Amino acid sequence: MAKAPILTPRAEDFPRWYQDVLNKAQLAESGPVRGTMVIRPYAYAIWERMVEEVDRRIKAAGAENAYFPLFIPQSYLTREAEHVEGFSPELAVVTVAGGKELDEPVVVRPTSETVIGEYMAKWIQSYRDLPLLLNQWANVVRWELRPRTFLRTTEFLWQEGHCAHATEADGHAYAARILHDVYRDFMVEVLGIPVLIGVKPPEERFAGATNTMACEAMMGDGKALQMGTSHELGQNFATAFDITYQDESGEQQLCWTTSWGVSTRMMGGLIMAHGDDRGLRVPPRLAALQVVVLVVKDDDGTVTEAARRLHDELAGAGVRARIDDRVGTPFGRRATDWELKGVPLRIEVGPRDLADGMVTLVRRDSAEKSVVGLDEVVGTVPALLEVIQSALHDEALALRESRTVECATVEEAAAAATEGFARVPWAMLDPAALERLGRDALTVRCVQTPDGGLPERLDDADNVAVVARAY
Repeated sequence: MAKAPILTPRAEDFPRWYQDVLNKAQLAESGPVRGTMVIRPYAYAIWERMVEEVDRRIKAAGAENAYFPLFIPQSYLTREAEHVEGFSPELAVVTVAGGKELDEPVVVRPTSETVIGEYMAKWIQSYRDLPLLLNQWANVVRWELRPRTFLRTTEFLWQEGHCAHATEADGHAYAARILHDVYRDFMVEVLGIPVLIGVKPPEERFAGATNTMACEAMMGDGKALQMGTSHELGQNFATAFDITYQDESGEQQLCWTTSWGVSTRMMGGLIMAHGDDRGLRVPPRLAALQVVVLVVKDDDGTVTEAARRLHDELAGAGVRARIDDRVGTPFGRRATDWELKGVPLRIEVGPRDLADGMVTLVRRDSAEKSVVGLDEVVGTVPALLEVIQSALHDEALALRESRTVECATVEEAAAAATEGFARVPWAMLDPAALERLGRDALTVRCVQTPDGGLPERLDDADNVAVVARAY
């Protein structure tokens, strides 16, 4: 009788496969309150690597980290009409605390434009205080009707940048810089996920924004996932919170504000963009654990001793490594567990190979095996990790290219976007066309220039819309 697969095959049931990976790779579980999640240590270590890499890029772009309260007076949200209307269905509101009804309800932070705007107004006096570039790493709460771990959860982790600028041009340039130099660079170079950048159509903009720019990626089933967004807020929040400055001529001017963020949704993107039927595959530059040194069998302690020396040499060379010497657990089970977790490279150290001064390297991305000399491992591994990094990116890019279709009509786009991405002239998508796409649960993920850049204006005649089903 054939052995049942550990995971549901992706081609058979992609959502069930995703849930299987979460469970079997010990990434996350549902929390006790509907829509919440418990992130397990292995996945949280990957999230910490995401935080480290994104935070470094944010600081290189000039922003500083701060922290603002989890609880926001409800009256703050009502000051910007479009903002409160956009978030009202998702708000969690506290009306009783300390056994007493509150004089004013407080909202559990869904995003922080309002509370940060209140303090920007206090901190900004003159043009010398601009730009004010702030970021915070925090949790937020948005009450989800259809939660899905990492993708849409009632509580999630993220960073949210909030900035005030002297001019609209400065705000636009900085929001675009964050999209390019922070988000796109991290997603392509570290996550190994090729992303499209573009502008969101008006109906997809952040509540209260005048322009939303986004990174969109194709998942393994051909659907789109919005990976990160950067918003121009115009002077809407500056007007609502009186964020003003005195210019060089002594005149009072309204600031222009921006906000931008990425979240634990990127964990879902990592799973769905790179995972295969054997589990997760983590790109080496991202991986909290790049190499596991696996003791196959050891009767007298010599194999374990050699494996530990190898581990220490790898760690000394800057490789994030771990030794697995649990020889009381069957080798096959341990190897399968590390495959499920997607560790990029496995080094198997067994008595027979060791007797010949050799070990076996096993790539997680391709399952390729190679036998190398024990004294060659430290010199071989860093370059091999870079090969794996490139291979995962190239595989994801090839999938996107194979499932992207240039379309001349709305009907062609509707057919193509059920299986992947459809590129269609933006000028064709009038309200009737958008309604037609909506009947098949298709949306415009972003609007680009023909060569995939950010358009200067949404109504440029040669703009192209990317249409897809989305998470």
